[in-house]
Amino acid sequence: MLKQSHYDYLVVGGGFFGAVLASELSSAGHRVVLCEKEADLMQRASYVNQARVHNGYHYPRSLLTAIRSRVNFPRFTHEFAPAIVSDFRKLYAVPFQFSKVTARQFHRFMERIGAPIEAASDEDAALFDRSLVEQVFSCVEFAFDSVALKGIVRGRMERAGTELALQTRVRAVRSATDGIEVDYLAPGGEGRVTAREVLNCTYSQINRILGDSGLPLIRLKHELTEMALIEPPEELRHIGVTVMCGPFFSCMPFPPRGLHTLSHVRYTPHVSWEDSAGSHIDAHAWFDSAPKKSRYAHMVRASARYLPCLARGIQKDSLWEVKTVLPQSEGDDSRPILFRRDQGLPGLTCIMGGKIDNIYDALVEFQKECVTP
Repeated sequence: MLKQSHYDYLVVGGGFFGAVLASELSSAGHRVVLCEKEADLMQRASYVNQARVHNGYHYPRSLLTAIRSRVNFPRFTHEFAPAIVSDFRKLYAVPFQFSKVTARQFHRFMERIGAPIEAASDEDAALFDRSLVEQVFSCVEFAFDSVALKGIVRGRMERAGTELALQTRVRAVRSATDGIEVDYLAPGGEGRVTAREVLNCTYSQINRILGDSGLPLIRLKHELTEMALIEPPEELRHIGVTVMCGPFFSCMPFPPRGLHTLSHVRYTPHVSWEDSAGSHIDAHAWFDSAPKKSRYAHMVRASARYLPCLARGIQKDSLWEVKTVLPQSEGDDSRPILFRRDQGLPGLTCIMGGKIDNIYDALVEFQKECVTP
């Protein structure tokens, strides 16, 4: 059960965003509790992802997202240095066909935003089928170890005095005279507290809380996604590859397992749905019951056309999760944050990031809140 009956801030969701926001607010002197329904922090989308620290290369059709990545990259890699993995070469390749940008456009765009880029070495370029790939570039992009990252943010929470309530599910919120009343279910039973403000940082569960509280939903798209975990061939052991910009793939180091992820634009999403104005699906409950049949054979067959040595990779596992995006961002593949204050209720804020370094954009929105009370 929670330790107090009233808080300044109650943060729902113990992913990276919720944990960082909770520690920042606690450091500013606020009474903060973070409620996470899993048994530990950062167990779902904060762990199940490509572990990529973006530096702008992934967004040649969204200038704002690319620039924000370039601005956030040095700050993130410095602030969370113990969790950053940089001991690999990162290659971006642009095919002749089906890409939404040409190699020349890609190169000029990266020069425009100041992202380091040069032609890949002959040895690295030779990894690709050059009859299909127009050009291969050497870029600067890192990965993060989500387990190490969890240790960093948990340490910050402890030092800041954030109360952490694990295995605690927020069921519903409603207006109260002193802020927001919150119903929750914890190992000790059902409980109710109030908070001056509530931050809904639950990613694919945002609309579950809103819907169960009788509040307006946010238009969100959800996808059941699979990323294959592979033991890469020796040639790729210290290389990360992204082929873009279209129906292509990425093969990135995944530090927590010492393997690589293989994801494909066409085969990583298995099924998708949107929350509408009048209805929503509990994404986690749906995920638990959904069949999960690997499409690795399709992924590797399509990817090895461009990078033949991938055919010698060995699948060890697959990572499954519900990925949630803003539908309006799909046209240009942009990744703005979702930041909705007073979502159907004064003091209720819904926050979602499209990539991990978006945390700084969320913190900017909350800068005015982080002052000594």
